[in-house]
Amino acid sequence: MRIVLLGAPGSGKGTQSQRLVQRLGIPQISTGDLLRSAVARGTALGLKARDAMAAGKLVDDGIVLGMIRERLAEPDVARGFILDGFPRNIVQAEALDAMLKQIGKPLGAVVLMEVPNAELVRRIAGRRSCQTCGSVYNIYSMPVGAPLVCTRCADSPPLYQRPDDNEATVVERLKVYEAQTRPLAGYYGKQGLLQTIDATGDVDAITELLIGVLSSPVAARARAVAKAPAGKPAPGAKAKPKVKAKAKIARKAAKKAGKAGHAVRHRSVAKKKVAKKKSAGKKAARKK
Repeated sequence: MRIVLLGAPGSGKGTQSQRLVQRLGIPQISTGDLLRSAVARGTALGLKARDAMAAGKLVDDGIVLGMIRERLAEPDVARGFILDGFPRNIVQAEALDAMLKQIGKPLGAVVLMEVPNAELVRRIAGRRSCQTCGSVYNIYSMPVGAPLVCTRCADSPPLYQRPDDNEATVVERLKVYEAQTRPLAGYYGKQGLLQTIDATGDVDAITELLIGVLSSPVAARARAVAKAPAGKPAPGAKAKPKVKAKAKIARKAAKKAGKAGHAVRHRSVAKKKVAKKKSAGKKAARKK
């Protein structure tokens, strides 16, 4: 399975990606993790990314795609992968498709995780994190009156809200998502890859929904198309006749029609001759 998870910030893509890793045994590929790892290791692409970030610029799509290409060359992705956080717009999706086609690993499924905006704001604005261990909590799911401290650290450090998790910032992030990332649903829908699930409610139930759509006949057909060699029909698909074969069939039909027409004309002429002979015989009889 080669999967892309789509969804707005707070839709649960990261959580469900980790669950798919455990259920399907394929790795999650997060572009954020790739960037941080490449910068830390000082790779050629990592140095380019670091220079861009130091200058306050967005990391070029070509650099990100290069990192994804390197990651896909590793042995643990032989059975598939889950892309989380990329692509974010149509231009990136087109570049990703071209790169995956070039290396012979096209996508097999794309799942859009739908959550109402009001719920997304509640989820993100309610997030609190531990600065020590990085654990994430949500004030709306914590017991009423519970202290805002990390229950996983021995010294119970206080939780904090990330700067980009406040409500005003979340609303702006959702606007960017609607303008740039939401159109990917139409893009992948035209390719027959898109599946959509309701990602509200219980986390376990959402996981089962996700597994269900990835196991559906639609997803299976999409994976079959992704696996089919160029120029050959996917299993279960009807092969289209080649142009030459179509022309040959047309010629045979025309020839057959021509023969049939000739036969009709021949019978018509023969009938006329017989009728003419009969008429001449009757005239001769009357004269006698």
